[in-house]
Amino acid sequence: MLKDFFGKKKKYATIPGEDQKLEVPEGLMMKCDGCHKIFYRKEMEKQLFVCPNCGHHHPMRAWVRIESLFDEGSFEEWDKELKTGNPLGFPGYEGKIEKDIQKTGMNEAIVTGKGTIDGNPTAFAVMDSRFRMGSMGSVVGEKIARAIERAKDEGIPFIIFCASGGARMQEGVLSLMQMTKTSMAIKRLSESGGLMISVMTHPTTGGVSASFASLGDYNFAEPGALIGFAGRRIIEQTIREKLPKDFQTSEFLLKHGQLDKVINRHDMKDTLSLLLAMHAKGGVRS
Repeated sequence: MLKDFFGKKKKYATIPGEDQKLEVPEGLMMKCDGCHKIFYRKEMEKQLFVCPNCGHHHPMRAWVRIESLFDEGSFEEWDKELKTGNPLGFPGYEGKIEKDIQKTGMNEAIVTGKGTIDGNPTAFAVMDSRFRMGSMGSVVGEKIARAIERAKDEGIPFIIFCASGGARMQEGVLSLMQMTKTSMAIKRLSESGGLMISVMTHPTTGGVSASFASLGDYNFAEPGALIGFAGRRIIEQTIREKLPKDFQTSEFLLKHGQLDKVINRHDMKDTLSLLLAMHAKGGVRS
């Protein structure tokens, strides 16, 4: 009938049932922490996790960073088999470590090894904040110290990308001891004439910022990285003053002479390649 054909339209759309909804695969999209715009994750991966809209540098997985810097097929991993125990018998620590191993596919919060960047050989360490927030425990400190010693023995530079919440509380004083161990290894590298380049990423804090992260011959950082020892609120409560808005950012540290340069992630490989070539025996490569 005509009245059925010209019947009143429904005011609201029908809500589809659960079985009719189109599900967006988990991890397909990601929101920028800087401008809050949403992008396809694959698009962000192509941009090295630098927001194409505002330039915000998001955390980068260790192996993604390695692939973005090293010549294909040149990377050789060191000490992959080292795993954390529970030296102080901290309740539940083994379970947390195992969860992080499953989540990240890594045995610890750092990958060490050697490879070439545009043909320039170097030893390398990169921290991954997904594993216990990149905290420095006994194994992290041991892997860094071993990598520095091998760099010295092989006569090649050492580059480290830092990303850490500081010393790992579950390992107590054993964690704090890594500050001395790594610092002494760097001293021996320096005395042998070796080169160390430190790149601080977001965040680099606590005992890591107070030890190996700040001891490079070149100290660099990515834009907007949080870098500091104590937290902002603790400092403000101690000195009873408000701190500048950009306090403990890489730009603030550069302005106050605590960094040599703030480097965009897209320019990182070229910068490191140039420095490695400059310090190579035989001078700068063409």
